[in-house]
Amino acid sequence: MKLKTFKIHEKGLKRFFGPLEAEIMLIVWNENNVTIKKVQTLLRGKKSIHFSTIMTVMNRLVQKEILQKKPQGKAFVYICRFTKDEFFEIQLKQLVYELIDEFGSKVIYHALARLQEVDIQLVKKLEQKVKEVKEARL
Repeated sequence: MKLKTFKIHEKGLKRFFGPLEAEIMLIVWNENNVTIKKVQTLLRGKKSIHFSTIMTVMNRLVQKEILQKKPQGKAFVYICRFTKDEFFEIQLKQLVYELIDEFGSKVIYHALARLQEVDIQLVKKLEQKVKEVKEARL
């Protein structure tokens, strides 16, 4: 699953999804095994959105291989293919690989420069990972 857009100036899920997609994904992650009607009901407290609009967005998420769609009686249930953490991990990995492919060592340089501002535990984890990479190459 490779999403085509990454919005650098957004936050959280809106970096990867449109506003309605992000709201729907939060609902599906929280509820799992949801129908379009259930999503519509849960969204109704925020705004009025037509059933067909929600169906279109959810089916696009199926096409993007983020959701699975399974028949259940006369309706379909939608299930996440990944947990929220797994989704972010996959997207972050893809983003980092693409940035390194395009910008090379500049990406690593800027990531390291940022270490002055992060938790010392993260620095220790990074040091361990660098050590593992070095040992694997020897």
